[in-house]
Amino acid sequence: MAKQKFRERLDIVYSTNPDFNYNTASNEELETLPNNQQNLRVQLDKKNRGGKTVTLITGFIGTADDLEALGKMLKSKCGVGGTAKEGEIVIQGDFVEKVLQLLITAGYKAKRSGG
Repeated sequence: MAKQKFRERLDIVYSTNPDFNYNTASNEELETLPNNQQNLRVQLDKKNRGGKTVTLITGFIGTADDLEALGKMLKSKCGVGGTAKEGEIVIQGDFVEKVLQLLITAGYKAKRSGG
């Protein structure tokens, strides 16, 4: 228990304030917005990917589990691999139009963004 409290304060160097309280960031996840309130952006991306083309979906607001579920659905419908983390879903290959249609069919507000 003592080690865990120490790890939460690693970023604090020193404070001379006698009333100083450590503000440890709680890892509360955002509540997932309903599909029709999600503003998702779909774009083709080649940057920092070793020349590979991927379809990038950004703008998801919600829990990591819901992001994973959406990513899994998109990957299975496209028949390819990918990943879903940190509010982004990466689908291997150029599937921008197909992903847009899948998201709109599922009730999301999605649009193509430049990239």
